[in-house]
Amino acid sequence: MRIDILSLFPDMFDATLGQSIVGRAQDDGFVDIKVTDFRQYTTDKHRHVDDTPFGGGAGMLLQAQPIFDAMDAIEQETKDTYPKGRVILMDPAGRRFDQDFAMELAQEEHLTFICGHYEGYDERIRQLVTDEASLGDYVLTGGELAAMVMVDATVRFVPGVLGNMSSPMGDSFSNGLLEYPQYTRPADFRGMKVPEVLTSGNHEKIREWRMRESLKRTLERRPDLLKNAKLSREQQIILQDLKFDLDPDAPK
Repeated sequence: MRIDILSLFPDMFDATLGQSIVGRAQDDGFVDIKVTDFRQYTTDKHRHVDDTPFGGGAGMLLQAQPIFDAMDAIEQETKDTYPKGRVILMDPAGRRFDQDFAMELAQEEHLTFICGHYEGYDERIRQLVTDEASLGDYVLTGGELAAMVMVDATVRFVPGVLGNMSSPMGDSFSNGLLEYPQYTRPADFRGMKVPEVLTSGNHEKIREWRMRESLKRTLERRPDLLKNAKLSREQQIILQDLKFDLDPDAPK
């Protein structure tokens, strides 16, 4: 996978994307990440990339020209090795980023993230993009942090990056539920003991325990997730039991 990032602050990405899983993914050749400072493409003699909005208003807008020219340069560089792929604009009004979105993006060969700054974008920049994305209902100083989060979450699903693909699929939200509790050695730490079922060696009992605990944690902490979760018949029965435990007067 090739990932291009357009940003006015390329140094922000070095410490983050060069470390841990994303850094190893690059070292092992699973992902090629390139950050482009689109200020290099401005034709303004003072190297400005922003200007005041037509019609007046507060703040400054990113100009279309530097970003269009940077995108042209990326397309020229990659045209023989990668398709154009999806172009994601970081925008508070965009689609909410979640685990499904990350899995979706991981299927692509080429992704390009455009990180804004200042008050917003010249509207014509949107002609370049296939997706607009947001981390949530709040505004960041720029799109860099949002792009880092999206790249990190997406790269985990690129085949080969984690070695065992069952690992990311077991993460919270991958199946619509929160992840079950997990433990490691020692089995008894300061009187806090690991549930006996996890040391029993009975894989079926362990599977059932994990399923129940995942549903329980989701019900207690994020019941909203259960509205859209696709539950098996076994999970539905367990969930009804859990609801009855919380509220014995609730209908079964």
